[in-house]
Amino acid sequence: MELWSFMIVCLSVCFTAEAIITLPGNETIPALILFGDSIIDTGSNNNIMTAIKSNFPPYGRDFQGGIPTGRFSNGKVPSDFLVVPLSEQLEQFKEYIGKLKENFGEAKTNFILSKSLVLVVSSSNDIANTYFASGARKLQYDVPTYTDMLVQTASSFVKELYGLGLRRIGVFGAPPLGCLPFVRTLFGGIERMCSEEINMASKLFNSKLSTQLHNLNQSLPQAKVVYINIYDPLLDIMQNPTKYGFEVADRACCGTGTVEVSFLCNPLDLLLTCTDDSNYVFWDSYHPTQKTYQILVAQIINTYINDFS
Repeated sequence: MELWSFMIVCLSVCFTAEAIITLPGNETIPALILFGDSIIDTGSNNNIMTAIKSNFPPYGRDFQGGIPTGRFSNGKVPSDFLVVPLSEQLEQFKEYIGKLKENFGEAKTNFILSKSLVLVVSSSNDIANTYFASGARKLQYDVPTYTDMLVQTASSFVKELYGLGLRRIGVFGAPPLGCLPFVRTLFGGIERMCSEEINMASKLFNSKLSTQLHNLNQSLPQAKVVYINIYDPLLDIMQNPTKYGFEVADRACCGTGTVEVSFLCNPLDLLLTCTDDSNYVFWDSYHPTQKTYQILVAQIINTYINDFS
């Protein structure tokens, strides 16, 4: 599972996303810890032996300095927006980092972990790519059995995080994967419609995941395990793009907008790549644009922040 392979990397580098986060009641969280796939990767993928990378143009063209950082986006990704708007006490946290370096020990580590906010993004690649696009898992599982396995994997991962001392854990459900540009191209026929079969798989997974996380929240003492619904907000953007200031929702900005992602979205595609990505919901055929991420993160914060207090 991609979730597990990333966990090993994240455990060694996750504190690069540290920030002070303020919850209702002025309670501060000392660190934002992220586990997941390319949706939230801020560049750690550059240091991993993997064929799927994005540290080359036109990726990053709207990031500071126009430099490709390894983010699968034209600019920022959700982790950037989660850290920045919630980090009003950033200067205080910089001082706190200095004190941590001087006094770091087991007790302080336990405090950081117990008060941190952990966000887990998983299963999107497992459903869209591993199961449907490659078909590798279809020979072993039907959709109900496969989603059961993914939910069990996510549940076990949450329990491991809890066992490490983490208490505030948010887990993202799957987005409407059947409406991703590359999925429309592969499975949507000549009119590139959304794949209802794949969307149904996403919804089935989300229903099971939500129930399982609710059960964990009840059974793990002092835990705040929260299911984060990303399916409905993103689907609304896709179905009503003009409401959010977009013009194109079924194709991406990069290249033809139908299949390009990672190495297929490259400098050779510049002539085909859109000039104004703020009109597009998707940057490449799998990942949203910075503008889309910003809208989604604002909605997530407004909807779920109280659940972690």
